[in-house]
Amino acid sequence: MEIDADRARGALAIQPGVIADLGDAAALAAPKDATTFRTALAGLIGNVLEWFDFAVYGYFAGAIGSQFFPRSSHGVQELLTFSVFAVGFGARPIGSLVLGAVGDRIGRRALLTLSITLMGGATLLIGLLPGYASIGVAAPVLLVTLRLVQGFSVGGEFTGSMVYTTERSAPGTRGLLSSSTAAGVTIGFILGSVSAWLVNTLLGSTEAAVWGWRIPFVASVLFCVFGWFLRRGLSETAEGLKAASKRPALIPSLFADRLPILQTFGIVAMTNAAYYLTFTFVVQRRSSAPLGGSVFLLVNTLSLVVLLIAKPLGGWLSDRVGRRRLMIILTVVTMILVRPALRLMLDGTPTEFVLGQVLLAVPIGAALGLQGAMLVEIFPLRSRITSMSLAYSIALALTGGTAPLLSAWLIHALDSPLGAADYVFVYGLIGLWVMWPMQETNTRRLGE
Repeated sequence: MEIDADRARGALAIQPGVIADLGDAAALAAPKDATTFRTALAGLIGNVLEWFDFAVYGYFAGAIGSQFFPRSSHGVQELLTFSVFAVGFGARPIGSLVLGAVGDRIGRRALLTLSITLMGGATLLIGLLPGYASIGVAAPVLLVTLRLVQGFSVGGEFTGSMVYTTERSAPGTRGLLSSSTAAGVTIGFILGSVSAWLVNTLLGSTEAAVWGWRIPFVASVLFCVFGWFLRRGLSETAEGLKAASKRPALIPSLFADRLPILQTFGIVAMTNAAYYLTFTFVVQRRSSAPLGGSVFLLVNTLSLVVLLIAKPLGGWLSDRVGRRRLMIILTVVTMILVRPALRLMLDGTPTEFVLGQVLLAVPIGAALGLQGAMLVEIFPLRSRITSMSLAYSIALALTGGTAPLLSAWLIHALDSPLGAADYVFVYGLIGLWVMWPMQETNTRRLGE
């Protein structure tokens, strides 16, 4: 069904401020204005910024802990620092509701412009924030506040950009094109890893811990400026205009979407828990250990390149063999590999460390590459971004956001680092139970 231009224009024009900025609704809906490359780049750039910050925070967790928390044992500082890391994920569900409503009721472009502005501003301020020695308890309070702003923005950014790129794609290329958004996450992690390695190598570990860690946070403003101007020129999707014209009630829509919300947890839980365990926690632990060093940051960058290659491969394969079928296969493979891979990463030489990472990078990357399109396809149009963002944010807060904290707790309290592999395995069982009765969604019409 085609959109009535006057009706769509009226639905948008009644919104204050940012809506009027969207311009003529019919012009925004013209799909020919946005090339495939620009669509992919628009989905990619915001996630480069979002996840560059999350990666840098994880890699400099020890330095940030020493700057923003009172002097105490290293173990306590580590737990406090990763608790703040988890706080950023905790703010995602709130951001998903607020920013998701912007995407569904105003437009996909308005959401993408707003989210990158919030993230860029909060990231810059973290880089400029005085430490505990200068302003006392205000330092950790302000750090937590800025992490909440970052988490709030990510609550709508990742899923909003995923919906945008998927809606712009033809059914036979949804997995491949939407994987560009997932690729942006990895590029952000790669740049974060490279930045952490460069800072530690050029300044030394002492200077990096004192002030060098701030450099990547401040420099990230370049991503924000570029991404903001890029997204300002985007065209709205036809599905976005149709959703904005419907404007259904929020709570009934969320309740009606309860099944895909539950399915989202099963689809993404294990993959994200394994991802943050592999590319945040173990990297920070090995690089900050007495016998560690920047070499682990360097080899981590090499592993992330493998992950980056695996993402479009997973998206492409899912277009051909089916997303559900491929996701089940990748879940089983990850469950088999996670325990031996974790042992290599925690106790092995740098060569064994990168081997452990690569063992998990391939199935994790392929799964992340296909999951975006799979999630978009299981949610109905009427409140797609809101429901999908809320579901994804809650799942990630419960699994990915707690992975470093839970892993640190297992090591300090239970003296059982490989226990982290066991909880990833449990998430895998949940995923198989959820996905087994599902049907393939590759050919579903997204405008319905």
